[in-house]
Amino acid sequence: MAVELKPFSWQRMIDAVEAVRERALRATAALKAAQIPYAVAGGNAVAAWVARVDRAAVRNTRDVDILVRRADFDRVKLALEAVGFIHHELMGVDCFIDGPDGSPRDGVHLLYAAEKVRPEYVVASADVTEIESADDYDVVNLLALLTMKLNSFRDKDRTHIRDMLSVGLIDSAWMPQLPPLHAERLQQLIDDPEG
Repeated sequence: MAVELKPFSWQRMIDAVEAVRERALRATAALKAAQIPYAVAGGNAVAAWVARVDRAAVRNTRDVDILVRRADFDRVKLALEAVGFIHHELMGVDCFIDGPDGSPRDGVHLLYAAEKVRPEYVVASADVTEIESADDYDVVNLLALLTMKLNSFRDKDRTHIRDMLSVGLIDSAWMPQLPPLHAERLQQLIDDPEG
């Protein structure tokens, strides 16, 4: 099946980046207004941390990952639906798409605090208390973010870790704070950044 190609447009690219930012701001503002503890995780958290060192090294991301407590899910659902998001469960992940024409690909994805995303992960996700305040919203602290990225260790997670390494946010001095498998994974990326 052929895909319909639209003309190249800087504005289309800018709009895509701004749409992710707007979703993150709208979702986190709704959670904050409802007094629900949360932390932005994933690519947006990496971008917030990397921007503190080198704005030019920030990588765009297409979705918004938000860490919440499972016990707060009903309140989270009410808060996000009140600002236009629609709840979907996709492959066991609670996702909020942006309106009836939204896509899970660029939605708001929930991660549950202090729970393993997958049974094989070494450690559970961070808690919503492991945060740093950024200009617009709270993000997971750097150790929690690194741990979550080393847990998943998918291609995009390795890319995010490389970004944090490249600007000096993390280095081999972090090894003693990590479980052995995570330390091994971090060392692998330090030794072979392209691998």
